[in-house]
Amino acid sequence: MARLAQTPGLTDVQRSILETVREFADKEIIPHAQRLEHADEYPTDILDGMREMGLFGLTIDEEYGGLGESLLTYALVVEQLSRGWMSISGIVNTHFIVAYLISQHGSAEQKSRLLPKMATGEVRGAFSMSEPGCGSDVAAIGSRAVRDGDRFVLNGQKMWLTNGAYSSVVATLVKTDTGADSVYGNMSTFLLEKEPGFGETAPGLTIPGKIDKMGYKGVETTEMVLDGVTVPETAVLGGADKVGRGFYQMMDGIEVGRVNVAARACGISIRAFELAVAYAQQRKTFGQPLAKHQAIAFKLAEMGTKIEAAHSLMVNAARLKDAGQRNDVEAGMAKLLASEYCAEVVQEAFRIHGGYGYSKEYEIERLMREAPFLLIGEGTSEIQKTIISRGLLKEYKL
Repeated sequence: MARLAQTPGLTDVQRSILETVREFADKEIIPHAQRLEHADEYPTDILDGMREMGLFGLTIDEEYGGLGESLLTYALVVEQLSRGWMSISGIVNTHFIVAYLISQHGSAEQKSRLLPKMATGEVRGAFSMSEPGCGSDVAAIGSRAVRDGDRFVLNGQKMWLTNGAYSSVVATLVKTDTGADSVYGNMSTFLLEKEPGFGETAPGLTIPGKIDKMGYKGVETTEMVLDGVTVPETAVLGGADKVGRGFYQMMDGIEVGRVNVAARACGISIRAFELAVAYAQQRKTFGQPLAKHQAIAFKLAEMGTKIEAAHSLMVNAARLKDAGQRNDVEAGMAKLLASEYCAEVVQEAFRIHGGYGYSKEYEIERLMREAPFLLIGEGTSEIQKTIISRGLLKEYKL
């Protein structure tokens, strides 16, 4: 293992899992990532390998067929998958958030029915909160669920669903009229079950098509249209008595998601550094390797330092959540620093490559298109700063 981004205090099991995943990334992901990404092709063979390793059930309890590992283990796995190709981590990340939501907030029936199939990857999860007109302003969502006896009828349009097509269950946040004083008390999370694919995948539920993106290719990102989708009240996450608790459930999942976005950023940064430090030692200018020039050596030093800082914050946020403590501020800090540093590290690696970095033949070209996604995914940097500042002001209130 390289010197950077090491994690002290891991168990033998954790080290074994990470070694296996790193080897998988080296042999099965990195050699194929450029071709698949440029073709925007779904990585079916890689997905099958992840299923065989049990990665879809990594954090699901053993009683439901999973491995029962911690958030830290998962975050470190995401880091290694993203080092190979960020889109691969996207396939499991939203699936993991939905499995986490069901594990933490689901009813006994929802857990026993869905988690065993999610552990094997037979059922895949997607996470739906954003909408075309609201972005990070969750209070402004317009999709609604109206009670009709012991059922609910859902209407609206959701946006930016990773795994929107290949998923079979979508954790979906909509407004419900509970009579609460706060808008946040008038939101509920529904587990909408559907067939994988595009078009009308359940009565009234349509996945129109794949959104064409600058980067983050291979894995599909979609919209979801709800037109009179009728579900029983048991489709509410946690059951009928959890109507109105959706916002708080989703925020719990988002804290976990932000740790994983930080892990993705760390993984991309590590790969960008690996490419840059190798190229700087092979490419010669003015009679000596690039790495012998102080200007380039200093770039490598700064890149390595940023990776260490981001990795440490990510590990700390994961360990706090595993310990049962609130980590909203720490997760926000980790996501903020890791994503901003990732953009900087990737750009420096791009500059070290010179003109070759602009060629699609070189891997750094792909990383340049992937890194910006992390600045906006799971809340923009500005949203993270809002969360962090509010938490700190509350803690240090005069």
